[in-house]
Amino acid sequence: MPELQLAVSATTRPQRPGEVDGRDYWFISEDEFDRRLGEDDFLEWVELPWGPGYRSGTLLSEIERIRGKGRAPLLEIETTGALAVHDRVPGAVTIFVTAPSREELEKRLRSRATENEGEIEERLDAAEQQLELESAFDHRIVNDDFERAFSELEEIVRGDLECAGTIPARDPSTR
Repeated sequence: MPELQLAVSATTRPQRPGEVDGRDYWFISEDEFDRRLGEDDFLEWVELPWGPGYRSGTLLSEIERIRGKGRAPLLEIETTGALAVHDRVPGAVTIFVTAPSREELEKRLRSRATENEGEIEERLDAAEQQLELESAFDHRIVNDDFERAFSELEEIVRGDLECAGTIPARDPSTR
């Protein structure tokens, strides 16, 4: 969908092998994250529910970059961040994508081999807590069959794209 572009999140977690700064994430230090928080540079941010206090968020500059290209930003973010965007951006559309079961999620996490045992358990626990928030989202997709889930996602996005809100601009008077 050429109308969309994925917004690259900023994170304080370490870069994994094969990840590219600016493509997978903007990898920034804790100090840089704090500075940008203080300057109100984030649309949303969360402390990740796994790992030792890593944080991740969507920079307003990333949204502005995408909108400057005439595209709609697509955010792939944690549930609390998505709900914050939903509250802050009139017309934002939220889609809760979930695995069909805890067992399937565990299998997927283990097969990608990017987290240690403790982080996998933390992610599974976080997923259970996130399920309690799914009713606050506009749509829900169970990712049990890729082709069907993708088709459902595309239908939702195409149907809501023209109704989507805009990201609020920064107020320069608050600087």
